[in-house]
Amino acid sequence: MPRLTVISAGLSNPSSTRTLADQIAAAVNTAVTARGEALEINVIELKNLAVDLAHAMAAGGISSEALSAAKKQLSESDGLLVATPVFKASYTGLLKMFFDVLDDEAINDMPTVIAATAGTARHALVLEHALRPLLSYMRARVLPTGIFAATEDFGGAEGAAIERRIQQAAEELAELMLAQSGTVVGGLAGPTSRSTRERHSGTDLGEDFTSFSELLADYDGS
Repeated sequence: MPRLTVISAGLSNPSSTRTLADQIAAAVNTAVTARGEALEINVIELKNLAVDLAHAMAAGGISSEALSAAKKQLSESDGLLVATPVFKASYTGLLKMFFDVLDDEAINDMPTVIAATAGTARHALVLEHALRPLLSYMRARVLPTGIFAATEDFGGAEGAAIERRIQQAAEELAELMLAQSGTVVGGLAGPTSRSTRERHSGTDLGEDFTSFSELLADYDGS
């Protein structure tokens, strides 16, 4: 079963950013199930990791148990949705902190949809001048269709246009997630072969790790 991770950087409760993220995730679920597959959706609410992120930044990247679990969950996903409110014409500092503590190989080639919310449509280009460069730097495979919603778009006349973009982005993400996970039916969508870079969460020490007890085995204290 393919897995989608949703990263929500909203801070308020209720959060328009989380609302938008939930709408997109539901559309992706519909697009995946329409192709005969089930989808597992996991949400990372960054506001719940704010203290963990601050400690990690101040402690040279040492993660708490909760932060390590979020990193592992993300790297093991087949697709990613990143949604943030706009603060000072860019994504939130909380979102930047999260990506700052990720391993450089955490989301290699991961199909990704970007989304943002703001009080005014004048911030719409934040998707292209801030979010897309950040995710591209992390080597994510950022999909062409991003979703931006201003306050007036929720329930307003522009709501229908936002819905169309959500459906388009969901279709793009579902197709690529299933193609990369090897569940696309060849007769319907054609076989897809794409070599992906290995992903690392940075939380597994690996087989080459040497414990402190081994390092100090021959130390006599002198």
